[in-house]
Amino acid sequence: MDYETFISTVSQRSGLPREQAEAFTHATLATLAERITRGEADDLASELPKALKESLVSPTPEAEGFGLDEFVNRVSTRARTSPEVAREGAAAVLSTVREAVSGGEFRHVLSQLPKEFEELIHTPA
Repeated sequence: MDYETFISTVSQRSGLPREQAEAFTHATLATLAERITRGEADDLASELPKALKESLVSPTPEAEGFGLDEFVNRVSTRARTSPEVAREGAAAVLSTVREAVSGGEFRHVLSQLPKEFEELIHTPA
């Protein structure tokens, strides 16, 4: 999936204009990079369009241990919007990531997240 297709898909899923979808994409990936290990963020970045890789640069080698509410709050702050809108935007981004990368890679990412993230990503149990 190329960058434009990725952003268009997020926009369509979230109902947000392209510019907001792009902001949510980068905010969600930057927050995800904080929540997973640097190695996993690097692996994920290797399967996404080049323009998204910079957002997945992990600030530390270790994953930060925060839950879904904190994840949504961080996306909300980065995207400068309400937590409700951030939750929908993040869900659209993560669902698009699921389609853009291999199933194995996505399972590796999910394995580093609490179960509560599955409701956001709409992943079958």
